[in-house]
Amino acid sequence: MTENAELITEPEINSLGIAKSPADTRVVVAMSGGVDSSVVAAMLKDEGYDVVGITLQLYDHGIAVQKKGACCAGQDIHDARRVADAIGIPHYVLDYETRFQDSVMEEFADSYIRGETPIPCVRCNQEVKFKDLLAVARDLDADVLATGHYVRQKILGDSTEMYRAVDDRRDQSYFLFATTQEQLDYLRFPLGAMEKDDVRLLAEKYGLQVADKPDSQDICFVPGGNYASVIERLRPGASEPGDIVHMDGEILGRHKGIIHYTIGQRKGLGIGGRDPLYVIRLLPDQKQVIVGPKKALEISELTIKEVNWLGQQYIPDDGLEIEVKVRSTHAPVAATLLPLSEPGMAHIRLLVPEMGISPGQAAVFYQDDRVLGGGWISNSV
Repeated sequence: MTENAELITEPEINSLGIAKSPADTRVVVAMSGGVDSSVVAAMLKDEGYDVVGITLQLYDHGIAVQKKGACCAGQDIHDARRVADAIGIPHYVLDYETRFQDSVMEEFADSYIRGETPIPCVRCNQEVKFKDLLAVARDLDADVLATGHYVRQKILGDSTEMYRAVDDRRDQSYFLFATTQEQLDYLRFPLGAMEKDDVRLLAEKYGLQVADKPDSQDICFVPGGNYASVIERLRPGASEPGDIVHMDGEILGRHKGIIHYTIGQRKGLGIGGRDPLYVIRLLPDQKQVIVGPKKALEISELTIKEVNWLGQQYIPDDGLEIEVKVRSTHAPVAATLLPLSEPGMAHIRLLVPEMGISPGQAAVFYQDDRVLGGGWISNSV
């Protein structure tokens, strides 16, 4: 080396896994107006990143602004804007109401009419937040899109793996199973290794006005969890009456529309005078609610469609031992995952039967804490 030769050093990897200084790293933060995404924005700004906040207007201002416990509503947009102003970052609100209605709300209504139990929050992530918003982030020349979801990731060279969050009570990996590998490589989840209580302490440290804001509970367009009223508004005439039928064929009574019932439901059937009965199946074409004993709710085999796979190698022909989660509030259970010849399809055999699984729900695959992907339940026996 000559005396005047310059030493060339590689840039250090920053906390977001980018080989740039924080000041040279642009981060778009999806700001919902809640404490989690607000802390992400404040934390990254504090670390010196070039932070831009974006909030999506997904639902009607006039209704949503007065409704507590929802995300992406009028009050939440106001809160996101106040946080952005307080921490000194640019903030933009994008009107995605039409996109949200077409991609999420309409599909939700159709799914319910088919007798399924849809999960619109997954579809929102899949079709709006991690698709359209991610495209906007790229248009803004952002290096990454960061969110307040509780899920961990490991960056291994050019590829990223997804893992359950440290805080089991807050883990949101179930709702993120449809995230593609390309999206996962671009996304960042700074809260995945944190406890919720510590996040609120950070909100207080940064002086955020949302530090004590309650977490959202309802689906944003379903006030008070009244699904049937939303379906009736989106699909007038969908609530047609029909028969309540025992699985042995006996007609036990009448119902006011299958959209008022879910698999596993026991209360509110209006057919007293016998042993407890549960909703076993919904047959929309026949307008029938099928009921039976609790034992009939046990499910051992699942057919899965629209499989999104995040593992290194696809499901082997002889199957893969995994854990599967069939409800967001349930712990994963042992199962065997098998591929099917039809693209995007898979089969699951549960080691121990689960109760009340419904078409339309998600089945998410795990090995230890790693998320291998998931799909939508299309059939169960």
